[in-house]
Amino acid sequence: MVLRLGHRVQRDRRVTTHVGLVARAFGATGIAIADTKDESVVESLRRVCETWGRRDFVVVDGVDPLEYVRKWRESGGLVVHLTMYGLHIDDLIDEIRASGKDILVVVGAAKVPRVYYELADYNVAVGHQPHSEVAALAIFLDRLYGGKELRLIYPDAKIYVEPCPRGKRVVVRERQP
Repeated sequence: MVLRLGHRVQRDRRVTTHVGLVARAFGATGIAIADTKDESVVESLRRVCETWGRRDFVVVDGVDPLEYVRKWRESGGLVVHLTMYGLHIDDLIDEIRASGKDILVVVGAAKVPRVYYELADYNVAVGHQPHSEVAALAIFLDRLYGGKELRLIYPDAKIYVEPCPRGKRVVVRERQP
């Protein structure tokens, strides 16, 4: 699961949608958008799930982020905060994967309050230079799943891309009775 902090409706709509798209495509179970309600992001992600698969992908907005993190930890889950100030992903990913716990990945938008650094089980950096939270999430999930998520075609997808050396090949599945 991914928790998106700091979403600002007018400014971050596209980036938050991309965080959700990466979460879905790279194997996360869902996205929770902290504090703010934004039906356009929720609806965009639901439409993608309906067409490309993963109708079970959870999309919620307006959640209390501190409560969400605390409940996640209380239920035995692991909290991973992605930040360029954390320890390098290559030094932690095996330990995180080996935990066998459900993982909540916290990604920020604006400045992330210190409390999230303290609540996280791991503060993880994919690099120590300024970069996008979308890129950080993609790299983290790719390392977590060892690249297996890159070949996923979801069984409930109405359409999917069939790889080809040139051009574009999109397969449209016939509706099931």
